[in-house]
Amino acid sequence: MSGTAPTIAATTTEATSQPPIKLGIIRCQQTEDYCPGTKCFQTVQSKQGAFAELNSSSDIELVGFTNCGGCPGKRVLARAELLLKKGANTIAFGSCVQKGLPLDFPCPFAARMKKLLQNKLPTDIRILDYTH
Repeated sequence: MSGTAPTIAATTTEATSQPPIKLGIIRCQQTEDYCPGTKCFQTVQSKQGAFAELNSSSDIELVGFTNCGGCPGKRVLARAELLLKKGANTIAFGSCVQKGLPLDFPCPFAARMKKLLQNKLPTDIRILDYTH
């Protein structure tokens, strides 16, 4: 193994004018029993959902996929910092957190976790509310 993370995106044939988006996804710990993350990965690869709004000429490199650390979300900052150490410049909450997918049960701590990351992470780190 080379030690580099795979790029989960269709590479464009045009020269990319923007640096790659290095993505870390934080999902709901309790949703792991129901969802392996397939839809999140497919959405990144096809640049749909939240990723459709990003610069389409940039490749998206997935640098990590982790959970929030469990309720009430106090460990989310440590998880986000770990993703930053792995090179992330964008953190996305999985749709299980903000939208409650696949069980239609949004996290009651989602807004608090996002605010914590906005207040504690460097200001140049992009935070996305959802994946798909």
